[in-house]
Amino acid sequence: MQMTAQRQLCIGFSLSTTWMKGQGWREPDSDVEKMATIDFYIGLAKLAEKAKLDFLFRADYLYVSPQMIGKVASFGSPDPTLMFAAIARETKRIGLVTTVSTTFNPPYVVARQLQSLHWLSNGRTGWNIVTSIEGAENFGDSPMPSPQERYAKAREFTEVVRKLWMSFPHESLRVDRESGVFVDMKQVKAIDHSGEFFSVKGPLTVPGHQAGSIPLFQAGASDTGRNFASSQADAIFAAMPDLESGVKLRKDLRRRAQEQGRSGDDIRVLPGLYFFLGNTREEAYELYKATHAHMSFEYRNAALITVLGLDLSGFASEDRVTADMLPDPNLPVRSRTHAELLRHFIAKNEPTVEEVLCRPEVLGSAHWVSIGTVADVLADIIKHFEAGAIDGFIALPGGSEGSMLLFFEQLMPQLVELGLFRSEYTGTTLREHLGIHKN
Repeated sequence: MQMTAQRQLCIGFSLSTTWMKGQGWREPDSDVEKMATIDFYIGLAKLAEKAKLDFLFRADYLYVSPQMIGKVASFGSPDPTLMFAAIARETKRIGLVTTVSTTFNPPYVVARQLQSLHWLSNGRTGWNIVTSIEGAENFGDSPMPSPQERYAKAREFTEVVRKLWMSFPHESLRVDRESGVFVDMKQVKAIDHSGEFFSVKGPLTVPGHQAGSIPLFQAGASDTGRNFASSQADAIFAAMPDLESGVKLRKDLRRRAQEQGRSGDDIRVLPGLYFFLGNTREEAYELYKATHAHMSFEYRNAALITVLGLDLSGFASEDRVTADMLPDPNLPVRSRTHAELLRHFIAKNEPTVEEVLCRPEVLGSAHWVSIGTVADVLADIIKHFEAGAIDGFIALPGGSEGSMLLFFEQLMPQLVELGLFRSEYTGTTLREHLGIHKN
C-alpha cells in the first residue's frame, strides 16, 4: 500500500524500560542486568537514531513508590539530564527531551543545566516541564501544594528560565581576535525578576546556543494543565486512553492556543503509545496479559482509589459502575488528569468493575494502548492521525524486547514507506525536527 501525506508524524522514544514491566524480567534470557549500565541506554538511543526518530524522552520521579521499585524491573529514577549528557556524546541528530520539575528546583539551576545540555548536544535539548504530583516530603515542603498553586509556580518558573536563557544571548558572542572582544557585554543583562514565587537577578552563566531556544514539552491535561500547556508548550505528552478523548484534547488545546495569540499548529499533541507487538494477535495479547498478570484485584482497586477515590472492593467483577457511584469531583486524588478521563469513561459507558480495573488510568499512566501485529498497530496509528487525535506519539514498547524490535525493524519502515515519516533527517536540531522556527 502506497500513501502520501502532507503532514508527517512526530515520533519520540521513551528510554524507560516499559517492555520489562510485569514479571518477564525474571526469565533467564531477559538480560535485565544490562539495565544497570549507561551503555544499555546509549544502545537504545542509537537504535532510535538509526530509525531517524525525532527525540528520546525520559520521565523522572522524585519519590519512591511501591510501583517503582521492589518486584518490578527498575533501578528507580536516575537523573535524566545526567543520562542525556552521556547519550549526547554518543549520538549526532536525535533530540534529547529531559524531565525537570518546577515544584522542587530553583529556576536558575534548571536554566543552567538545560542550556549546558543544549551546548553538549549541539542544539538537541528539550525540556519536559512537570509540576510533580508527589515528593514534597523529600524537600521539606510537605504537604504537596494544590494543582492551582503548582501551575502558578510553573508559569512563573518557566518565565524566569526563558528570561535567563535570553539574558546571555548567542549573538553576544563576538570572538573577535582583532578587537580583542570575546563577548559584547552590552547584550548580557540581568533579568532582575521579582515575582510571587521567585526572586532572581541573573544573567545566566551559560550563553545561548546558535540552534535557538530549547523546545518545551508539558504533560498536564487537566483544565489548569491545558491552560498552561497551550500558552507555553511546543509539544504535549498527552494522556489519551482512547480515540475520542484524543480528538477532544487536541481540538481543545489548539483552540486554547489560538485564544492566547498562538497558532493551533504551534502545539503538537504526542500521546504515549504503549504497544504490544507480536507476530500474531494471539502472541501480542499474551504479552499484554502476562505484563499485567501480577496485578491482583486488590492491587488494581488500591490504584483506583488513588486515581479516583472510588472503592470497588465490595462488588463483583461483572457489576456495572455508573455515574451516580462516582465520588465528589473535588476529592483530593493523585492525578486530576487521570481522574477526569476515568470519570468521563464511566459516565458515558457504565462499564463493568472488571473493565474499570483494566483501564489504562488504573493500570498505568492513561496511555494509548495498542495490541496486535505490526499491521494492526500501524492501522491504529493511521486511524488516530487521520481522525485528528495526534500529531505523533512517544513510543512505549510493551511486553518484551521482541515487541520493541518489531517496532524498529518493521513498523517504522512501513510508516516511512507510507509517507507518514521521513527516511532521513533533514535537520540537526530538535527545533528543526519538530518544525519550530528558530527564535
